Amino acid sequence: MPIRFQALRALAVAVSLIPAAFGQSKPIVLKAARMFDGNRVTAPGMVVVSGTKILAIGADAVIPAGAEIIDLGDATLSPGFIDAHTHLSMPWTNDYREEQMNTLQKDIPERTLMAVENLRKTLMAGVTTVRDVGSSDFMDVGLRNAVRDGRIPGPRMLVCVRAIGATGGHCDDQAGFRFNLFGHEAGPDEGVINGPEEARKAVRLNVKYGADVIKTCATGGVLSPTDDVDTPQLTQEELSALVDEAHALRRKTAAHAHGAEGAKRAIRAGIDSIEHGTFLDDEALDMMKARGTVFIPTLMATQGGKEKLGKGLYPPAIETKMRLAIESINQTVRKAVAKGVIIGMGTDAAVYPHGRNTEEFQLMVNNGVKPVDALRATTTIDAHLLAIDNRLGSLEPGKLADVIAMPGNPLEDIQQTEKVFFVMKDGTIYRNDKTR
Repeated sequence: MPIRFQALRALAVAVSLIPAAFGQSKPIVLKAARMFDGNRVTAPGMVVVSGTKILAIGADAVIPAGAEIIDLGDATLSPGFIDAHTHLSMPWTNDYREEQMNTLQKDIPERTLMAVENLRKTLMAGVTTVRDVGSSDFMDVGLRNAVRDGRIPGPRMLVCVRAIGATGGHCDDQAGFRFNLFGHEAGPDEGVINGPEEARKAVRLNVKYGADVIKTCATGGVLSPTDDVDTPQLTQEELSALVDEAHALRRKTAAHAHGAEGAKRAIRAGIDSIEHGTFLDDEALDMMKARGTVFIPTLMATQGGKEKLGKGLYPPAIETKMRLAIESINQTVRKAVAKGVIIGMGTDAAVYPHGRNTEEFQLMVNNGVKPVDALRATTTIDAHLLAIDNRLGSLEPGKLADVIAMPGNPLEDIQQTEKVFFVMKDGTIYRNDKTR
């Protein structure tokens, strides 16, 4: 099927979910054998929903007259999952070079239409909120707004507009192409900076055009073609200016940082979260612990990379960097757990096929995160990190009714998180695989 028809078909499938989802006017009572409220698991589980919000929780909650009761059986109710590191406007492709060509050849409307399916898959997996930390051409802004306005189904999106980094670094989309191919060198309007004042300008531009959060690249990356994975790419002065400007404009910040030195510069600058953190040393982890900096390990990124190794799908230099990352990340996460660093949940969606976000939980548990802490990471911790904990991240009266259900008890088998069969967002049911 031609790719343009695929994009239109994906949009049609996504939009077809909307009429069935909207228009639920009477209160809904969700029942299950147990409930994770964002902190602990209790039994039995019950959540009363009225409109877009949670009215009451727990076995003693009063059931409103005329409410629709949905009994989900031997399952666990939970707040909708939050993924703090996605790239929903980017397609997953099986070949690195193919994706480079797609980025150059496909026009922006087509790429945006294709992304609609990524949003649908993510929502159906139980992820009702994302922090989307890398896009281009304002695709993330358009997708966020379309979801917000009810035009397409998808997770609630907090977007960064453009990631901000140095010339030739991980966030420079011109890196790897011949000189002057694009007719100019990328600058602050494309997220590429040199100097503290340009860092401030880039933040202001992102906010001007719709950024909810600010993302920066403090070190090299695995998939970028012209850098080493662990080298620092912004000076202390640049990072300090960037974070200061973002916080002055009331935007939380995230730093892509594989290497320890770049991460430490970001931590000193007051960054809110470190993404990836593959080669963090003890000093960096201790700094994060002392300052409350959240660690988002994105373990699914290396899992996605591992599935491509040895197949000629990466250029040799990229494959070498991926192997280095795979060898280091698990040890780093175990050290972070042992030191008591705050760990949130983010997956780097697009480095692996969209919709597999919940496989992150098993990878976290494999590295020493307790199942209950993995659930807290994707709910209360991520909600606090994104500054949305006043309305999301836990099952409490008055909060938005983002409620999902998974079979069994995830504390006994964390992979139950991969089997979400019920999804409610803002009081609207988008998925219910159990007969009502």
